[in-house]
Amino acid sequence: MKGLRVLQGLVLLCILLIPIVIIVFLKTFGNNKYDIPVLFENGVEDPFMECSMAENQQHYIPDFVLTSQDGIEMGREEMKGKITIVDFFFTSCPSICPIMSTEMERVDDAFRNQDQVQIFSISIDPEYDTPEVLKDYAERHRATLGKWFFLTGDKQLIYNLARCGFILPTLDGNGVPDDFVHSDKFVLVDELGRIRGYYSGTNREDVDKLILETKILLHGNE
Repeated sequence: MKGLRVLQGLVLLCILLIPIVIIVFLKTFGNNKYDIPVLFENGVEDPFMECSMAENQQHYIPDFVLTSQDGIEMGREEMKGKITIVDFFFTSCPSICPIMSTEMERVDDAFRNQDQVQIFSISIDPEYDTPEVLKDYAERHRATLGKWFFLTGDKQLIYNLARCGFILPTLDGNGVPDDFVHSDKFVLVDELGRIRGYYSGTNREDVDKLILETKILLHGNE
C-alpha cells in the first residue's frame, strides 16, 4: 500500500510538472529567430592586393554609378534603404547566364509588389551590352519596371566593383563570350549596404533560400 501511495505521488508530481516543462520549452525555443549573418564584419582578405579596403572593419558596398536599360543612372545611392539582389552577367553569355536570368525571373516575381526590394543585374561586357541591348534583354525576361535594373557602364569600374565590392571573381573575355569568367552567385545586400548572403543562381533550391531570406530581412525592417 505504501508503495502504491509513492507511485501515485510520483504520477501526480509528473502531471504538475508538465505545464512547467511546456513553459520552459516555449521560453527557450518559442522565440527562435532565423539568423541571417552579416558577412565580412572584420573586413575582406585581399591576398593579391587588388582592392583598397579598410582593415578589420565591416565591409560595405562602395559608391558606384552605372546606367540602366532605360538610360537612368543607378548605383549605390539607389541601394540605400532598400534590399538589393545583385548578379553579374552578360547578354551573349553561352553558358550559365540564361539559367541565372530565368531564376532571377522567379525572384522578380516573388517581390513584384514589394517596393523595398530591387534587383541589379550588372553586365561584365559593357562594350556590347549597351542600354538598348539590355532593354531588349529585360523585355525578353519580363523584368518588372522600376524593380529589376540591368546596368552597364565603365568596364574598369564594373570589374573593380565585382571583385572588390561584391567579392566575386570576374575575368574579362575581351569580347569573346567563351572567355569571360564570372560567378553564378546572386548576392543579397541589406538596406545598409552589407552583404548578407551568396546563392547559386543556377540552383533552384539555393534561389528558394534567397527568396526566403529576403522575405525575412524585409519583414525584419517593417
